[in-house]
Amino acid sequence: MSEDLTYRGWRRPGPVPPGGIEPEEGETRDFICGHFRIFQYAKGHRYSTDDVLTAWYGTEWAPRVERAADLGSGIGSVAIVAAWRLPGARFVTVEAQEQSIRLARKSVRYNGLEARFTLVHGDFRDESLLAGERPFDLVLGSPPYFPQGTATAAEHPQAIPARIEIRGSVADYARAASRLLAPGGLFVFVFPFGQRERAAEAVRTSELVLIRRRDVIFKEGERPAISLFAAARGADMPPSVRGRDAVIETPLTIRRRDGSIDAEYAAVRMSFGFPPGDMPRSPES
Repeated sequence: MSEDLTYRGWRRPGPVPPGGIEPEEGETRDFICGHFRIFQYAKGHRYSTDDVLTAWYGTEWAPRVERAADLGSGIGSVAIVAAWRLPGARFVTVEAQEQSIRLARKSVRYNGLEARFTLVHGDFRDESLLAGERPFDLVLGSPPYFPQGTATAAEHPQAIPARIEIRGSVADYARAASRLLAPGGLFVFVFPFGQRERAAEAVRTSELVLIRRRDVIFKEGERPAISLFAAARGADMPPSVRGRDAVIETPLTIRRRDGSIDAEYAAVRMSFGFPPGDMPRSPES
């Protein structure tokens, strides 16, 4: 997409990355927030609205972060959006799949984020992996949604772990977050609305307290599709908070019945450097 493309006068905010890295065969390079771009496989796992909203929700409720971690970070989509919104934060990402972390490394270099990112190749369930790291103010996660055998796997092998629980479930994410959080830190993650009780149970059994939840409706009139969760360590919360139910926010609607973008979601898009409405697309968008 050309740098001067505008949407009713809107221009991409933020510094232009140094760039200098080209997609290889089978890869695309796409805008993800502001001028930041991400490398993805054309037919593999690609970043989603779920990823962007996870980063948005986490940085919305933890706006002053020194250190952040992204568990099962895949191609780096959640961490890269969070890094755009938290320009002073440093990030540690953990990803077990070589194909995905290779793409994440390219995106980090392209966007000039090497000084702020440490990309760890490994399984975050291995407690020794981050044993030398200081605690994190924010831990992000976009867990796979389905246990093995309960959903159709993706055709591209690199995309399978992003959807199917090959290396851990939401409970594993919650346990790791509980171990890694700094006092007062937040664990923010996304999970299907229909499995929200499973997510809440993962939080409870990991000695975390669910602070708030926001459901996301992709089109007005439909039931929510996903939910965004924010949790903290129970030991950091006073008894009066530990015993209360989480704040359930008004659902976020993405599109209205007529297909237009909802006014609130337009504002959300602007907060991570996207145009407020639909924008003409090109091969590199």
